[in-house]
Amino acid sequence: QVQLVESGGGLVQAGGSLRLSCAASRIIFSINAMGWYRQAPGKQRDLVARITSGGTTNYADSVKGRFTISRDNAENTVYLQMNSLKPEDTGVYYCKVEAVLRTYWGQGTQVTVSS
Repeated sequence: QVQLVESGGGLVQAGGSLRLSCAASRIIFSINAMGWYRQAPGKQRDLVARITSGGTTNYADSVKGRFTISRDNAENTVYLQMNSLKPEDTGVYYCKVEAVLRTYWGQGTQVTVSS
C-alpha cells in the first residue's frame, strides 16, 4: 500500500521560511498532478499549490510570489518552498497525489507561524 510521508513542518516566526517535502513509500504510476493543501482550524481544506506532470503550476492567490512548488518525478517527491511566511499561513499541510487509478493523501504536517 502506498503511503505519502510529509516532513518539514514546524514553528517559525513571521517572515521566516520552511520547506515541506512529500515522498511516496512506493512508486506511483501514471501521476497526473501533485499538490499541497492547507487546513486551518475550523476551516475547510484548500488548495495551496499544484503541479502537473507536465510542469504546469497553479497557486492560491494568497501564496503567489511567496511559495514555490516543485517535484522530482524520478523520486515521486513533491516540495513546497514557503518564504515570507505569515500567521495566516498556519495550518495542517497535506500532500496530495492524483494518479490515473486513484488519489492519495498524506497524513499532514503542522505549520505554525507566530507573529
